[in-house]
Amino acid sequence: HIHIESSMLTPYEFSRLALKHGTIATVSDPHEIANVLGLEGIEFMIKSASKTPFKFYFGAPSCVPATSFETSGATLDKESIQKLLEQKNIYYLSEMMNFPGVLFKDEEVLSKIASAKKQNKPIDGHSPDLKGADLESYIQTGISTDHEAISYEEAKEKLQKGMKILIREGSAAKNYEALSPIISEFPNSLMFCSDDRHPDDLENEHINSLVKRSIKKGFELFDVLQIACINPIKHYGLDIGMLRIGDNADFIEVNNLLDFEVIQTVINGDIVYKNGETILKKINHDLPNNFNTKPKTLNDIKFYSNYKKINIIKAFDGELITKKESYQTNTDFFESDLSKDILKIVVVNRYQNTKPSVSFVRGFGFKKGAIASSVAHDSHNIIAIGCSDEEIIKAINSVIENKGGIVCVDDKNINILPLKIAGIIGDEEGTIIAKKYKEINNYAKTKLGSSLNAPFMTLSFMALLVIPEIKLSDKGLFDVNNFKFMSPFA
Repeated sequence: HIHIESSMLTPYEFSRLALKHGTIATVSDPHEIANVLGLEGIEFMIKSASKTPFKFYFGAPSCVPATSFETSGATLDKESIQKLLEQKNIYYLSEMMNFPGVLFKDEEVLSKIASAKKQNKPIDGHSPDLKGADLESYIQTGISTDHEAISYEEAKEKLQKGMKILIREGSAAKNYEALSPIISEFPNSLMFCSDDRHPDDLENEHINSLVKRSIKKGFELFDVLQIACINPIKHYGLDIGMLRIGDNADFIEVNNLLDFEVIQTVINGDIVYKNGETILKKINHDLPNNFNTKPKTLNDIKFYSNYKKINIIKAFDGELITKKESYQTNTDFFESDLSKDILKIVVVNRYQNTKPSVSFVRGFGFKKGAIASSVAHDSHNIIAIGCSDEEIIKAINSVIENKGGIVCVDDKNINILPLKIAGIIGDEEGTIIAKKYKEINNYAKTKLGSSLNAPFMTLSFMALLVIPEIKLSDKGLFDVNNFKFMSPFA
């Protein structure tokens, strides 16, 4: 399970990097680009994927938009999902993020699930911290997987109740260490996934790293290989050879069964990667986009605190979840308190020219400057964090001017990686995008002082309203646990 768009690469460029790690196929949810461009975005992904021998298996995004509490660029209703699932090149219903809709038997949600069942296609889940009777109700609808488990106990309950667990190790959410003990207990019901992986990480490793780590931990070789190679094929019904007579010749050659250094990658009998070189050359892509907002001013993001106590989003390194905290302001207009690591966070609607939404966050550790991005799950509005209003506006307007990108600013510099495709994907080679991303990410850490390993990835999830506990959309501060907006004041 992966969102190719989170690598900021086209499917074609993604494949050029992934092949060297021995990945020959993905189960890809085009949910991110669908939130920006709808069906046009899914068609773009399929077209790009068709130009490489790499095997992309796309799903029908079940929640576009993820919720009604944010502004997205498109909507995929039950009729759109039904038409997608009727296509042979759409293999499953992508993660059902609207778990409240499932539990409360929302007609639109259940109709999408019914369409998948009618086509006999798997249904992916998304059920963070769901347990007990609620979990059972969720599973009984036919939802078969979950990649949001973050603890051994959570994963085990879901496995015992019949779900398949995807052990996730991405750029932001890193759950492998917590979940790895289940490998020896449930090898038939597990898969590995990265969910969201940024380009610099993809350049260095992919699923191969989880295989290596598992072997070094002492897990049985063939249990690990079954999880990495066989279980996904069987669960999703993928057309990938498993070295049986008559199968397509899909395999990799590695140096040994400890290091798993990939010597060559073969798809359908053709060598597509060997000794550091891929057969795929750079190609040009169309540049579809959806950006309709104007530059913002300082007045647009002023926060009138009036000495009141305010609600704070607490972010965590390596996690998508957040916690609610409070902070006592000491001014009429509050911007930040660097001594307490309290920074302003702003979400700008990029599809309409409306007033930005403002709140505050702790956990990023910036000492100066600001960062902004048009990669903000799931609607991909512009999201920014900074130490001062001037720096935040500078970062936001740089993204608007480029119609998409990730940017670091301070009092002297603007460093930006333009993302010209839907505001979330670059149009350059994967190695170039990876290098630029790494430079900007390091700048945020070394020059601006962020304490996070992946500040941009963590930033991108501060607007994800389906992951507890408190998030910010373009419409306001959101209480995920109660699934409703909340006051900025505590």
